[in-house]
Amino acid sequence: MADRYLNFTGTAPGRFLTRRLGLPQPAPLRRWSAEHPTLEGELLHLTAGDSQHTSTLAEILARTGLKEVTATDARHVSAVVLDATALSDTPGLAQVHAALHPVVRQVAANGRIVVIGAPVSASDHHQAAAQQALEGFVRSLGKELGRCRTATLVRIRSASAAESTLRFLLSPRSAYVSGQVIEVGDAEPAPCDWDRPLAGRTALVTGAARGIGEAVAEVLARDGAHVVVLDVPSAQAELVRVADRLGGTALPLDITADDAGERIAAAVSASAGGGLDVLIHNAGITRDRKLANMAADRWDPVLDVNLTSVLRTTDALLSSGTLKRGGSVVATASIAGIAGNVGQTNYAASKAGIIGLVRSLAPRALAEYGVTVNAVAPGFIETKMTAAVPLLIREAGRRMNSLAQGGLPVDVAETTAWLSGAASGGVNGQVIRVCGQSLLGA
Repeated sequence: MADRYLNFTGTAPGRFLTRRLGLPQPAPLRRWSAEHPTLEGELLHLTAGDSQHTSTLAEILARTGLKEVTATDARHVSAVVLDATALSDTPGLAQVHAALHPVVRQVAANGRIVVIGAPVSASDHHQAAAQQALEGFVRSLGKELGRCRTATLVRIRSASAAESTLRFLLSPRSAYVSGQVIEVGDAEPAPCDWDRPLAGRTALVTGAARGIGEAVAEVLARDGAHVVVLDVPSAQAELVRVADRLGGTALPLDITADDAGERIAAAVSASAGGGLDVLIHNAGITRDRKLANMAADRWDPVLDVNLTSVLRTTDALLSSGTLKRGGSVVATASIAGIAGNVGQTNYAASKAGIIGLVRSLAPRALAEYGVTVNAVAPGFIETKMTAAVPLLIREAGRRMNSLAQGGLPVDVAETTAWLSGAASGGVNGQVIRVCGQSLLGA
């Protein structure tokens, strides 16, 4: 659905009126396209303290295609990367201020600021205070930047394991991701064709006949994956059209069936060459009512589709070996599961349950099966469902984030694709909000 307010603020009268009234002034987001696959401009690589990661980070940043310049030579800065991994006490925070204060205004519209920190120490409370301070700093900075500029904190153990994450954040693919804290482990990075990072991987996407699921399947296929698209049998015609367009395989199936995992395993083995590399849990429904008015027939289906089926099929595909070592599970949570939402106790419970699943399963799945488990948590995404929301509530949903606009299904898809790649093996147990840094929730 067209965002008429965003279009209006792009006109001279719209800019004048919104400034005078103090209204939000969203700028158009520049997303990935084949014509413009990278950020356009210069990169500043700054350091606070004496970092051990400087040379490795410099090599990674050189491979992003952005031209690195010094602050004095900068003319059109599209990205700033500040390495604050050496920060070990609170006086060192002055170096963060000294590095970024002079350059914030130089960052172009749709630019990126990425602060790289270290894991928070459990034994050194001075280091922990300083590194945790970066989280509040980055989240606040993301709310100040405006002009569709974003800020993200990445905590690393090994710089080499962070290449996939840095490439994602320093590209148009991350347009609707801001104010996030991403932990990257020290996994050995897998070899990768960065133009087609999912080449040779087979991915199953549930709820793929339309909306976000269809967008996820499209981006995974664009990045080289063979996609198996799954949806309910009643959506078979739409599902087949999606599969045919993407050169994939259609699998009409009720994901809530007790034997769904076994049937997926059989279908994948027969059609995709013996196993899955990527499992995307996107299928979901809503049955909104306030709890006082919510009968069991509105509660049960939401929990069954959104949560129980995810648990059941993930367990089945892991235990059967259908999901191969080096594979990825990406489930769909929601900011409703983080912040709650009126009339959605069932939906919010199911999406909070996804977060619990990820946090508990991720370390065990990696240790036992060599599989990472993460989640995306969309905010207000422009879909047919949100188009049916009453006008004033819809406008509030669009504007109540740092980018002052709704996201698109492709924003969720780009984040899902990044988490699905073998090169992202260091990212595990994370819940990444795709919400433009929504003002709701943490």
